[in-house]
Amino acid sequence: MSQPASIEQLSALRLKYHERKDAFLEENIKIKDPFVIFRDWLNDALNTKEILEPNAAALATVNAEGKPSNRFVLVKEATTEGFTFFTNYGSRKAEDIACNANVAIAIYWLPLRRSIRIEGVAEKISRDASLKYFHERPRASQIGAAASPQSQRIRSRSYLDEVEAEIKAKLGESGQVPLPNWGGYLVRPSLIEFWQGQTDRLHDRIRFRRGPGVLDEVDGELIHKGENDWVYERLAP
Repeated sequence: MSQPASIEQLSALRLKYHERKDAFLEENIKIKDPFVIFRDWLNDALNTKEILEPNAAALATVNAEGKPSNRFVLVKEATTEGFTFFTNYGSRKAEDIACNANVAIAIYWLPLRRSIRIEGVAEKISRDASLKYFHERPRASQIGAAASPQSQRIRSRSYLDEVEAEIKAKLGESGQVPLPNWGGYLVRPSLIEFWQGQTDRLHDRIRFRRGPGVLDEVDGELIHKGENDWVYERLAP
């Protein structure tokens, strides 16, 4: 019988990744556009049953004092404009974004041995778009969002239960839940990096960048021109 792993064994943990024959190579990327690659990889994740929340992503922000914080959010839309998530506009992440809109997102799909890093600028989406999505959510989730003063101190769990009960009593069984201080952010990316693990630890990293002056960096050797004003480059692992 195998023994359960212990904290003392962390340094010895090893996971098998991809073999060299399955390397992530530039010549196999048909369209050199990171949004196209993202959609292909996301489709793979959506069709991998071991991945229960393929849209889960770690969102990093920085406050006015330069201190970072990180938490998981759910990416609810991915288009050529960028990546959208929703949150309370009074939360810590929202306060950070208000003073520093530069954010980073990381997605990791363990069964696929793949990760995606995104860097960009976050901006609020329209109130109409937030309201539309808010009322597409389950009613219980709408009430939960209205009941929770996210990231604020509360006296106990029972406080949330009390507020939730008050909202339910006020709205009745069918009353529409008003949009609280809550909505979406669109992250417009300037950098998207794709990582795929290799068992020999010579992992594949291909980074796409877009922005002022990047096309002038193209040399055809280290930095290459992609589609739609993106450039791409391979990074050492």
